Amino acid sequence: MTTPNESGPVLDAASPLPPEIEAADEQTRVPLAIEDWATVVIMGLLACITFANVVVRYFTDSSFAWTEEFSVFLMILLALVAGSAAVARDRHIRIEYFAESGSMARRKRLAQFGAAMVALLFFLIAALSVRVVWDDYRFEETSPGIGVPQWWYSIWLPIVSLAIALRAVGLFIRRGRKTNDEDAKQ
Repeated sequence: MTTPNESGPVLDAASPLPPEIEAADEQTRVPLAIEDWATVVIMGLLACITFANVVVRYFTDSSFAWTEEFSVFLMILLALVAGSAAVARDRHIRIEYFAESGSMARRKRLAQFGAAMVALLFFLIAALSVRVVWDDYRFEETSPGIGVPQWWYSIWLPIVSLAIALRAVGLFIRRGRKTNDEDAKQ
């Protein structure tokens, strides 16, 4: 069995960067630290809630009723915040056969097309979910677990969807500038 000669580590989009390679995010108008800190806060809340529930359940044979509902909400919010970070960093799912083949101009157009489609999808989700929030508020829907107003949870879907859409617009603009900058150099 032979192994191919390689001059350095092989990286794919999912592998962490080795310490000798700096993790350089593209310059964005809105700092990417927003999503990073939101992720840290949400994960910290999830860990604290889960730990408190385990301790209470261990010592009292009962659990906090609100923890499951709130944990599910936080996990959904975490997925949306992580989606925003993935879009901003251009790390969203793509078919590499199509995205990485062809000329540089074709790749840039595909990157812009992908960003435009993500923006369109999340603008649509944001617009449609406003109606869901309004219905939750208007009909005074309550959550099934602890009975708080349902809109407390659903209000975050249009907000974070709008953030994802705006991150995709920013990515579309950055990809357009990159194409124009490279065309000017040639």
